[in-house]
Parts: sequence; structure tokens; C-alpha cells
Amino acid sequence: MSWGTELWDQFDNLEKHTQWGIDILEKYIKFVKERTEIELSYAKQLRNLSKKYQPKKNSKEEEEYKYTSCKAFISNLNEMNDYAGQHEVISENMASQIIVDLARYVQELKQERKSNFHDGRKAQQHIETCWKQLESSKRRFERDCKEADRAQQYFEKMDADINVTKADVEKARQQAQIRHQMAEDSKADYSSILQKFNHEQHEYYHTHIPNIFQKIQEMEERRIVRMGESMKTYAEVDRQVIPIIGKCLDGIVKAAESIDQKNDSQLVIEAYKSGFEPPGDIEFEDYTQPMKRTVSDNSLSNSRGEGKPDLKFGGKSKGKLWPFIKKNKGATPEDFSNLPPEQRRKKLQQKVDELNKEIQKEMDQRDAITKMKDVYLKNPQMGDPASLDHKLAEVSQNIEKLRVETQKFEAWLAEVEGRLPARSEQARRQSGLYDSQNPPTVNNCAQDRESSPDGSYTEEQSQESEMKVLATDFDDEFDDEEPLPAIGTCKALYTFEGQNEGTISVVEGETLYVIEEDKGDGWTRIRRNEDEEGYVPTSYVEVCLDKNAKGAKTYI
Repeated sequence: MSWGTELWDQFDNLEKHTQWGIDILEKYIKFVKERTEIELSYAKQLRNLSKKYQPKKNSKEEEEYKYTSCKAFISNLNEMNDYAGQHEVISENMASQIIVDLARYVQELKQERKSNFHDGRKAQQHIETCWKQLESSKRRFERDCKEADRAQQYFEKMDADINVTKADVEKARQQAQIRHQMAEDSKADYSSILQKFNHEQHEYYHTHIPNIFQKIQEMEERRIVRMGESMKTYAEVDRQVIPIIGKCLDGIVKAAESIDQKNDSQLVIEAYKSGFEPPGDIEFEDYTQPMKRTVSDNSLSNSRGEGKPDLKFGGKSKGKLWPFIKKNKGATPEDFSNLPPEQRRKKLQQKVDELNKEIQKEMDQRDAITKMKDVYLKNPQMGDPASLDHKLAEVSQNIEKLRVETQKFEAWLAEVEGRLPARSEQARRQSGLYDSQNPPTVNNCAQDRESSPDGSYTEEQSQESEMKVLATDFDDEFDDEEPLPAIGTCKALYTFEGQNEGTISVVEGETLYVIEEDKGDGWTRIRRNEDEEGYVPTSYVEVCLDKNAKGAKTYI
């Protein structure tokens, strides 16, 4: 089965068919391109959807996501973000493995087709030229034969006429001979051209055209095979991401299975427990008998420092009625004294943890500046060491201020923990902020705390309490935080050895992810992989931020 033998006379149809084949291939490329655009758009919409429902940092909404059901929802959003990433992978792989490859192949195919049909037209033009030569020699031979016949007839007529002179007869005879010779020459020329044409025609139909059409057939079959391979690649690109998509779906299922309703119920108790005892029974007041109403020491009207007498109901103490009293809205005291004991303790603990993180961050910055100063001392061409002294002094001053503030809140926290019912040592020191060998000394004044009408509680102390709270090593500020999404990439311009806590070492030319921009302190937070992140001097890296900043779990 060969186009050269079966379709020897279908040159024009083959030209149209091969052009149609290229058009089909270009149509398939356009189809794949539109599919990649759909995948990118879908991935973008999924990422925007995930981002839309993510809790905002340092907001009340973020605090609500401590429940297992909410954590499962966050995991769902993160997995959906990874799911979107796989659709981006599909788009990228289809573009690189199909669109780019086929586009290059189409250009090569067009050039090959053009070359083959150019050879075919050249062969056609050659055989047509041979045919025209044959026709021309044939007409010339025919004309010369007719001229020779007329010359012969004229000679015979002259020879038979007795009135014609002998000279005229001789002249007619010579003319007839000349015409006969011309006819013989034309015959020989026609015969030669005919043989040549038959040879060229045989070569054209049995050699040239079959070879050219065979090349065109092979070219078309390669196009068909290539299109089939591209379709297989199209399916394979989808199949490659199925395991990862399956893991994303498994992650969603695992997150759903991790929901613990009992744990969430306990968290509600911890979030809203006041630490007060329920109020006792109210005694009957007999108004039929004259009596002097005195203020009870458990009265709701008692407040610290006012020196008001305590109301007495029959001379007996009742439980506090604070849950039933409308709270006045106003500015929150710095020590959270408007909150019930348990809630106040949590707020103070949270504040202490935040201050300790701030201290640790400032200490890391101080260590980094010190390190940079050492680098400048060893390599003066990189910068002036004296230029860092002001920044170093400023950071040290900030650390001292934060420590004073921390001690203040630790004192309040220790006071509250001393007033609350006995708690386990592990629970009281769960943040790791107190030295186990030197627990704070606090005077227990629980008997002096009462509930005030505005829903807050007050306190009176018989003597000033002296305490000393020693802070131990700070927890790493990144331990309990969700990984920040990458907002761009950076390339290390110089090698930096991050030996201090909070910094990270980089090698010149290394590419990493940027997760936090320079906030004016000269440091940029970067990530190498899921477990390695930290700060590097901004001047040591070349940062390229992504305007559409996508969170991803794929690391360099």
C-alpha cells in the first residue's frame, strides 16, 4: 500500500489532505492550550477560595480555630490549596510536554511538506516541458511532411507539363528533394524527442512521483503517530497527579476523623469558666419585725478602697451573685482585673507568652546584628561596624523594656494563680516561663477578693507582696505557629552563616522562599524547606516577590 503507486495522479488531493492534517494538529494544540488555561483559572479560584476562608492573623477569629472541628476545616483549606497546586502542575506539564513540543513539530512538518511538494511540482514542470518539446517536434515533423508532399506534387506537375522549360523542372525537383530532406530530419528529431519523453515519463510515474509521494505518506503517518503520542501524554499528565490528589483527599478525611467533640466541649469550659462558686441560697427576710439591716460582707455593692459597710442578710454570708449582674462596658484594665479569675489568668498567661516571643525576637535580632558587626570587622569593605552601634543599642533598650513589662504581667499572673484553686505544677508552668527551682513567692489574699457590681472583681491586701519571677529560656517563636505561605523567592548574593538562634545559613547563589518581607529592621525571613526557616540580612539576598503570592507545601 503506497501512495506513489495507488495515488500517482492525485497530487492536488494529497496536497489538500496533508494541509488538513496540519490544521487538525494545530486545532489539537489549541484545545490543549485552552485546557491549560482552564486548569490555571480553576487552581487560582481554589486558592482564592482557600485564602478567603483562612482565619485572619492575630484576630478573634484565629482564636476560635482552636477547636478540633475548626482545625479540621483549616486542614481542609490547606489540602484544597495543595489540590489547586496539582492543577497548576497539570497546566505546566501539558504546556511543556505537549504544546511546546507539538508547536515545534508543526513548524518542522510545514517545512518538510513544503519541500516535498516543491520537489513534486518541479518534477511536474519537467515532464510538462518534455511534453511541450515532443508536441513541438511532432507538429514540425507533420508540417515538413506536408511541405514535402506539396513540393513532390508540384515537381511531378512541372515535369508532366511540356510547356515548362527544363530549368523550371530542375528547380522544382531540387525544391522537392530539399523538402523531403527536411521531413526526414524532422522525423529523426521527433523520434529522438519521443524516446526521450517516454523515458522521462516512465521515470516520472515510476520513480520520481512514487518517491515523493512515499515521503509525503511517511510524513503524514508520522504526524498521525505524533498526535496519538500527544494524546497519551495528555492522559499521563492527569494520571501522574492522581496519587497526590488522593493524598490531599486522604488528608481531608484524616482531618475529619480527628474531630473530637468531647475535646471541643472541654475547650468551651476552659474558654468561659469564671472560677467562681455558684451563689448560695438567699435567706428569708421577715419585714413583719423591726430589724436593722446591715451590710453583708458578701454584698454585691462592696468595692475595694471605698470603706462602705457590708450588707448583712440575717448575719450570714451568701454566695456571690456576679453571673446575674449586667456588666458595664468600658476600657479594659491593663491587668484584666475586670475578668473572672480563670479568664484573667488565661489573658495574663497569653500576654506573658506574647511578650516573651517579642523578647526572643529582639534577642535574635541583637544576635544577628552582633554577627553582622563581626562580619564587618573582619571585612571592612562590606560595611562600617560603627553604623550598627545605634541599632544594637536600640534593640538592647527594647529588650530591657520588654523584660520590665514581662515581669509586671508575671507578677499579676503569679498573684492570680495563687488565688485560684490548687492546680497541678505542670499546668501552672506549662508555658515554661518560670524557673522550677525558684517559684515566685506570693502572699495569698484570696479572702480579700470580692465581686463588684459591674461584673468585675476587686481586691484588698493587708500588706504589700514581694515577688521575684525568674524567666528561663524562651520557647522558639515559630514552634506553635502555622507555617507562613511563601510570598516570593530570593537568591543569596553572599554566603551567610546563621549561627544565632532565629537566623539561617545560606550559600552564595542558593535560591530560597521568602515568607516575610523586611519590615525596616534590615532582616528578611526566608524558608529552605518545611523545617528550616529563619532570618538573613536583607543586603545578603536579592528578593523577587510574587504579586499573586501562593501558599504551597512544595519546598526547595
